[in-house]
Amino acid sequence: MDNVARRSGLDPADLTGFYFEDLFDGMKGIYARTITETDIVMFAGISGDTNPMHLNEDYAKATPFGGRIAHGMLSACFITTVLGTRLPGPGCIYMSQNLRFRSPVRIGETVTTTVTVTGLVPEKRRAMLSTICTVGDRVVIDGEAMVMVPGRPG
Repeated sequence: MDNVARRSGLDPADLTGFYFEDLFDGMKGIYARTITETDIVMFAGISGDTNPMHLNEDYAKATPFGGRIAHGMLSACFITTVLGTRLPGPGCIYMSQNLRFRSPVRIGETVTTTVTVTGLVPEKRRAMLSTICTVGDRVVIDGEAMVMVPGRPG
């Protein structure tokens, strides 16, 4: 068996994720999404972050980026997508996250988020995870997370 978690994560009837006992070092969950104009506008509205770097091309052209970029936290949100729907999935509790923003993301680029189990603490049912967002071969965000994972009932 390979180490990629095989869960659609998108079926609302799928209300249980992996139990702590199912996890192992190197297990991965992956999600990919292409960033659209609508994503950026909706994220600005939901978050309140209306920085013209994200919304105004004329403003953004005059910056070192030379054009609009997506909100860094928009791409970072895809980490929660993996954690909450794929690995470990429904039932886990996000406890901590650190992030390093490495490179901007632009409209039309596909962000692939990979979460990998890097450590397990059985006595507390905690999982440590590497969290990486890439666009092609370019790392745009990396970091580490810790989640609490339910144990198998009974």
